[in-house]
Amino acid sequence: MSSTTTYSLQFLIQRFQDYKSHHNLQHFPAKSSAVLVCIYQEQGGDGNELRVILTKRSSTLSSHPGEVALPGGKRDQEDADDIATALREAHEEIGLDPSLVTVVSVLQPFVNKVKIEVKHLSSSYLTIIKLSVSSGCLQKGMSVVPVIGFLSDKKAFKQLPNPAEVEDIFDVPLEMFLKDKNKRAEEREYEGERYLLHYFDYYTKDKERKFVIWALTAGILIRVASIVYQRSPEFQELKPSFWKQPS
Repeated sequence: MSSTTTYSLQFLIQRFQDYKSHHNLQHFPAKSSAVLVCIYQEQGGDGNELRVILTKRSSTLSSHPGEVALPGGKRDQEDADDIATALREAHEEIGLDPSLVTVVSVLQPFVNKVKIEVKHLSSSYLTIIKLSVSSGCLQKGMSVVPVIGFLSDKKAFKQLPNPAEVEDIFDVPLEMFLKDKNKRAEEREYEGERYLLHYFDYYTKDKERKFVIWALTAGILIRVASIVYQRSPEFQELKPSFWKQPS
C-alpha cells in the first residue's frame, strides 16, 4: 500500500474481518483488562497514513510509572464486555468521547503471567513480595484484550489527560511497528524458552521528545499493523509463547 492510500472505515473493517479473530466478547478470565487501539487517518503533504493514539503513564503511578501504554485498564463489574472496558478507560484517561470511536474488531487476548521477586531482610526478618506486571513476565490469570477502534474525526477529539494517570498523549504511525528502523530487541528467557522484547523509539517532529514503545504494547501494535498492512515485520518477531498469540 502506498502513502496515497485512503484508509476508510470499511477498509479497516474488511482487514479485521479477513483476520477472523475467535475471541468471545462475553468471556472474561478471572482477571481481565482491555486496551483501546485507536486508529485514525492523518492527511498531509506526504500523503495519508494511519496513526495510533498512545499515552505516557504518570511518573507518580506505582505500576509502570512513566512508561508508554495504550489507553485501557482492568474490567469493572459494570462493564458489559471488553469494548465497554476499553472505551470507558480511554474516556477516563484521555477524555476520548466513546461516541467518536467506531469499534472495528476485538482481537485475541494476550495472556499474562506474574513475576514474583522475593527479598529477605535479615535485620527485621521481613519478607517483601513484589508483584509486578511487566512486559517480560505478565500476570498469571490476567489477559489483555486489544479493542480496535477507528476515530474518523481527529479534530473532534479534545484531549483531556487525567493527571493522576497520564503524563502525555501522543500518536505514532502504525506502520512503524513493521519496520526495522529506530528499534532494538532484547533477548529474554522464560521456563527455558527464548523470546524477544522489542523496543521502538519515536521522536516528535521537533526532535525534542522521545518515547519508547516496548514489550506488550509493542507486541500488540506489531499484531495490529501486520493485520492492517497484511505483511510480516521486517525483523524476527519471536514473541513469547505465554502471550498465546497466533504464529
